[in-house]
Amino acid sequence: MIPRYSRPDMVAIWSPEAKFRIWYEIEAHACDAQAELGVIPKEDAAEVWKAADATFDVARIDEIEAVTKHDVIAFLTHLAEIIGSDAARFVHQGMTSSDVLDTTFNVQLVRAADILLDDMDALLSALKRRAMEHKDTIRIGRSHGIHAEPTTMGLTFARFYAEMERNRNRLEKARFEVATGAISGAVGTFANIDPAVEAHVCKKMGLRPEPISTQVIPRDRHAMFFATLGVVASSIENIAIEIRHMQRTEVLEAEEFFSKGQKGSSAMPHKRNPVLTENLTGLARLVRMSVVPAMENVALWHERDISHSSVERSIGPDATVTLDFALSRLTGVVDKLVIYPDTMIANMNKFRGLVHSQRVLLALTQKGVSRETAYTLVQRNAMKVWEEGRDFMEELKADAEVTAVMTPAEIEEKFDIGYHTKHVDTIFARVFGSS
Repeated sequence: MIPRYSRPDMVAIWSPEAKFRIWYEIEAHACDAQAELGVIPKEDAAEVWKAADATFDVARIDEIEAVTKHDVIAFLTHLAEIIGSDAARFVHQGMTSSDVLDTTFNVQLVRAADILLDDMDALLSALKRRAMEHKDTIRIGRSHGIHAEPTTMGLTFARFYAEMERNRNRLEKARFEVATGAISGAVGTFANIDPAVEAHVCKKMGLRPEPISTQVIPRDRHAMFFATLGVVASSIENIAIEIRHMQRTEVLEAEEFFSKGQKGSSAMPHKRNPVLTENLTGLARLVRMSVVPAMENVALWHERDISHSSVERSIGPDATVTLDFALSRLTGVVDKLVIYPDTMIANMNKFRGLVHSQRVLLALTQKGVSRETAYTLVQRNAMKVWEEGRDFMEELKADAEVTAVMTPAEIEEKFDIGYHTKHVDTIFARVFGSS
């Protein structure tokens, strides 16, 4: 998490100030619940809220932790300095550190997910707009990097839209999965704290009570959350790779917007490089780095150890901040992506009609030719285009075995581009709805 790849709203969630504010709210709400149960005096619970407008001194907490070697105790000591020791003696009644740490971590993840969901909405909007704009813009589809059959640029954008919409649904589920809290005390038995306290705190913090915790919230929830971030990152890379291919000089069907004054190379003034999408490929790798450690955090010793703690202190902010930046960057790339329809047509026609080979193959089988023979007839004419630069349609018309079953007019009809786009509206209706 470095400033170059960070946006302030997401960074703020992970700041020490924000963390300590959440810790404080959890403790104060727990005191309210304890007071309602008659465990602590109501006036002392009210005293705790006198720190609501306080600014917690991060440096002071760090100073105390340097002695105590315990972050939660350091915070509670500083809180006592603010509200006074009489009220402070009732703070953290029956709770353990993980009640605060785990509940806070999940609050942060939920808030991070909300920002990411907004990011995805912006990206989806950009993808949909470009899909509609280029719904009928013909381009060649490729398999193995080789020309296959015609498609449209709109379908390419629609494909990415559908993928990101699936990712949004996944992220909503991951958000729900991780939106639990635990105020259940040491080893999670509620021996020294009533379950009603947990229910109250979770409601106030926008969470659900964890059905069964030990001293920690089960880490399979977090594994799913970070795995979902990894999938989203992979989809970002999927789009970035397509744009990087399209921007290759030999292809140049689209390119990232090149702003006035922008420089592409320190050595070669002519360069216009796909730097943003290359950056996105790298950022996707960084997000995916969090997935395996999150999976490995699931297996903890007995009711708790802290092997997960150092991992989460890193991957929580790093993965969410990086993904937030990447989604925003990709939205900007898609929004301003320069499309070259004429180049798409020129690329498709570079091999003089080869992209229609399947239609000719199928037509021959419909005329009674065996599939094996039809394949041989089509392929031998196609190879002349590959190897000698011939025109595919003309070669077919000159092939006596082909013209024995197909007229020239029937051959020409198989080269109609519109044949390949006749179901675009159907696909768009599936992706975007009838509207």
